[in-house]
Amino acid sequence: MRSISHWINGELVDEGDEALPVVNPATDQQIAVVRTAGPGIVRRAVDAAEAAAEGWARTPQSKRAQMIFRFRELLLEAREEVAALITAEHGKTLDDAAGEVSRALESVDLATGGPALAQGATSQQTGPDIDTKSVLHPVGVCLGITPFNFPLMMGMMMAPVALAAGNTFIWKPSEQDPGAAVKIAELFQRAGLPDGVLNVVHGRQETAELLIDDPRVQAVSFVGSSAAAQAVYSRASALGHRAQTFGGAKNHLVVMPDADLDVVADQLASAAFGAAGQRCMAVSVAVVVGQSDQRLLDHLRSRATAVRMSAGDVPGTDVGPVVSRQAQERIRLIVKEATADGARVVVDRSAETVPGYESGYFVGPTVLADVPLTSRAYQEEIFGPVLVVLRVDTLDEAIDLIRRHRYGNGGSIFTSNGAAASRFEREAPVGMLGVNVAIPVPVASYAVQGWKASVFGDTGLNNASWSFYTRPKYITSRWESTVGTDFGFRPN
Repeated sequence: MRSISHWINGELVDEGDEALPVVNPATDQQIAVVRTAGPGIVRRAVDAAEAAAEGWARTPQSKRAQMIFRFRELLLEAREEVAALITAEHGKTLDDAAGEVSRALESVDLATGGPALAQGATSQQTGPDIDTKSVLHPVGVCLGITPFNFPLMMGMMMAPVALAAGNTFIWKPSEQDPGAAVKIAELFQRAGLPDGVLNVVHGRQETAELLIDDPRVQAVSFVGSSAAAQAVYSRASALGHRAQTFGGAKNHLVVMPDADLDVVADQLASAAFGAAGQRCMAVSVAVVVGQSDQRLLDHLRSRATAVRMSAGDVPGTDVGPVVSRQAQERIRLIVKEATADGARVVVDRSAETVPGYESGYFVGPTVLADVPLTSRAYQEEIFGPVLVVLRVDTLDEAIDLIRRHRYGNGGSIFTSNGAAASRFEREAPVGMLGVNVAIPVPVASYAVQGWKASVFGDTGLNNASWSFYTRPKYITSRWESTVGTDFGFRPN
């Protein structure tokens, strides 16, 4: 049985309070064990990060960037191994896992530009022979708590920028698929990263709280449910930590009357059912403007029926399992409740089993129409391959649906009408918006950040992280000698 260890001060630490099973979701078979960190392990990790902080902050930016460059090459060489590890522990297909590695590499690419991106500014003659400048300092020990659905990518949206900016980092991955984080730590060590600069600690909520509560932790990044994100934000900020926490989503895709329904159906099927719907930016609501809803439903029916479910490492698989038995049961219950609420079933494969993998946590693509807005299927983030299709008469009504929903992570519109697209861009209250793009996650040189209950804090991930992982110092200086006493406030 493979043992997934903590990574502290450059070494594997195979200790802990409780041994948790790591299960292959396609087979319901345990493939590894991971131990949770109690107070002693947490203290060792923070000790290591604190001890390494000053030396790493004093390391020239160019040398930090060179190490991240070397790490990038090592991750590129190991991409198939890392993708296979993600598939085994998470369940997503190998192609999807390889795509996650590629998006992670984009974030690493961004961090290699640290010497250019973590710059301050200088203004001359802000007063008589006085210059003013700003410089950016590292924050110190940073903590990243990442979710199961992207066991690699979310950590890579945090750690590389934090490291490039001169901070040390403690990564607490999901206990459901923790293997990728340890592999990343090993690759960073091979790239020359000093011991203690990156540490990986495993556990559940109790471990996360121990890490947050340590006064030496200066900044906390979190991705998970909105309830957990709000709790982490409140806990961290109450202790004086910087905090950016990212929560749930209910992403709407608006279909205008002029949209090509074949294109829309293809994009919806990919965005709603891909990764078994376990993406923060998955489309879970299609809003059809006008009278074309039945035609779109016919297109969706054929595509949802054709989706091939199996284990993620089986060639030809479109959709793998969801992450756990608990998730499977919750999704199936929400589908049943929606039907009881009056939803019209277009396709329901939620209870379907996969031959040869009858014990796996599979939930098939499901399409529901006419779902009441009060139903859990519309109000909550299902995090499964379930698509709700609604019809409205106008774009105003479509935008109003998005405005009234508590989440604001992402949204899209499909149209060939530039005026409609421009209006949607201006008025849709979401942080990430697509025009004829179903999953509009920006490239790493922009930020990943939602609105409303999808985020707590005012900074995003990727390029927006430079401001989160640095703190400015403003310096006013004069080198010309002056004589005389002035008891007034200095004029500029």
